Amino acid sequence: MTPEQIALVQKTFARVEPLAQEVGDLFYTRLFEVDPALRQLFRGDMKRQALMLMTVLSLAVRSLDRPEALAEGVRQLGQRHARYGVQPSDYNTFGAVLLWTLEQVLGEAFTPEVKAAWINAFQLIADAMRADAHLPVG
Repeated sequence: MTPEQIALVQKTFARVEPLAQEVGDLFYTRLFEVDPALRQLFRGDMKRQALMLMTVLSLAVRSLDRPEALAEGVRQLGQRHARYGVQPSDYNTFGAVLLWTLEQVLGEAFTPEVKAAWINAFQLIADAMRADAHLPVG
């Protein structure tokens, strides 16, 4: 990622983060609409899960300019997701729903440049998670 893309992701996430519960809820509602089979991977309180998603995303976004810290931060997360039954293709669905969610929340601020930056950010995060979970990267 370029420094400009990192700045775009961090700037737009700063607008989203105060709405963490609502954004997380919107994300999971859409995720289960897009792929209802993914619902079986989640057994706990979805309100709590939505906040956990936003917390992890916040940590990842803050680490984008430090790839080693990012990899370390998502190392165990990727392994846990593999144990939960997450498949490589599920990352594609997750990424698409994340972009959709950001577009809904950011509205006109979700420009083509912002979208491209978020695509790169998600790819970086997902690749780090898949690599450590020994899933195919890409």
